[in-house]
Amino acid sequence: MLQIEGLYVEVAERPLLKNVNLAVEKGDTTILFGPNGAGKSALLSTIMGFSNYKVTAGKIYFKGKDITDAPVNERAKLGLGIMSQRPPNIVGVKLRELLEIETGSKTLNLDQMAESIDMKRFLGRDINVGFSGGEIKRSELLQLSVQKPDFYLLDEPESGVDPVNMAQVGNTIQNMLCGGDCHAKKSAKRSSSLIITHTGEILNYVDADKAFILCNGTVMCSGNPNRLLNEIKSKGYEECIRCKLTNLQ
Repeated sequence: MLQIEGLYVEVAERPLLKNVNLAVEKGDTTILFGPNGAGKSALLSTIMGFSNYKVTAGKIYFKGKDITDAPVNERAKLGLGIMSQRPPNIVGVKLRELLEIETGSKTLNLDQMAESIDMKRFLGRDINVGFSGGEIKRSELLQLSVQKPDFYLLDEPESGVDPVNMAQVGNTIQNMLCGGDCHAKKSAKRSSSLIITHTGEILNYVDADKAFILCNGTVMCSGNPNRLLNEIKSKGYEECIRCKLTNLQ
């Protein structure tokens, strides 16, 4: 579904990613671990095609198509959707208006969809203005629910969400990924995803298939998500870096 080969990325001539190789299979939920400043958000932004992230080498393939130089709108039409960690406030645009634009129709029952994640009262408000961290996350999830992409890029969905709302956010994500049929793990409805997590809390809610660890702008290792999380908690990211360097010698 997604193939990244030898990717190098810079912003304002500052290197952020170097020789990133990563693949996500169709229907898989993939986790991306890494310390602060490792380049995780830069990778998701590059996959989505945000213009300030310059690819200097390597390729990005989505559904077998080379999208390395494709603009954001083309990537969205192909089926990529993103939840940003810090989306901007949009003054003068109501959340309902944006959702209607995203659907291309006003026939969808937006009130019912918003009510399901406690966002109905926010439909008439300017997007993200005065929203709490958890409300911003639910707003992003509501937009993705309307878009229904084939591939979800989720940047730290736990960030800024209090424990009371985390279950709602986590369960909403799992329901989106499995297409409403969470009993059939590999059903045809299941979407693919790449989820950044700093704490690993999202693993309490989603059925993850594989994980990668990104450190110093490159992929250090991959494996079972829960096993890697336990390794990180017990030994830290330094152990992963030492292991990588040992294997290269």
